[in-house]
Amino acid sequence: MFFDPMYFVFMLPGLLFMLWAQSKVKGNYAKYSKVRVQNGMTGAQAARALLDNNGLYNVPVEAVPGELTDHYDPRKRVLRLSQGVFNVPSVAAVGIAAHEAGHAIQHAKAYAPLQVRTAIVPAVGIGSNVGFGILFLGFIMQSFNLALIGIGLFALTTVFALITLPVEFDASRRAKESLRNMGLVDVGEGQGVAKVLDAAAWTYIAGFAASLLTLLYYVSLLTGMRRDD
Repeated sequence: MFFDPMYFVFMLPGLLFMLWAQSKVKGNYAKYSKVRVQNGMTGAQAARALLDNNGLYNVPVEAVPGELTDHYDPRKRVLRLSQGVFNVPSVAAVGIAAHEAGHAIQHAKAYAPLQVRTAIVPAVGIGSNVGFGILFLGFIMQSFNLALIGIGLFALTTVFALITLPVEFDASRRAKESLRNMGLVDVGEGQGVAKVLDAAAWTYIAGFAASLLTLLYYVSLLTGMRRDD
């Protein structure tokens, strides 16, 4: 298990995919962070405009330290934007802010995939923290049933990554449509927003692919264990 060459067969494609996706995000973010929107609207102002347009006046927009640390917290109903987005009037900032506002809108409209993802977060936390330990113990003890339980728990992270895809794609769709319909970006700026958000989407696809490949690797080990019995 420690020096299994099949591990690299399964893991290397996912790792390369992740690195490519991350470089694509960073490249587009760097490029469009330098492109100023003509109306001078900052990320915080764009988020506020989209939230208010959907009646979400009670959702505050706050600044948070770091780069690309933007997120919407459904528990506290707060939208948080990073330093490079909050007070920056760039195409990248407006696009990212609008995407996070899209999550707040999903929450308000009880978007089903978001509800499911939020509901399974505690189970996913247990699965990711405990699953591998149980799986490892199962292989050490040559216990098929114990290893199967570990794989089942780890599989929750793959399910979470899968559910994340429609959540993120829908938030980006809402962001693009809202910015365009509200006239907050022109055609060229809208294309830049799309490139930034589409690049970010690849990271979620890559994350799911990496998780799925890891799961398949563990399943292959479990299959080998059963054949040995």
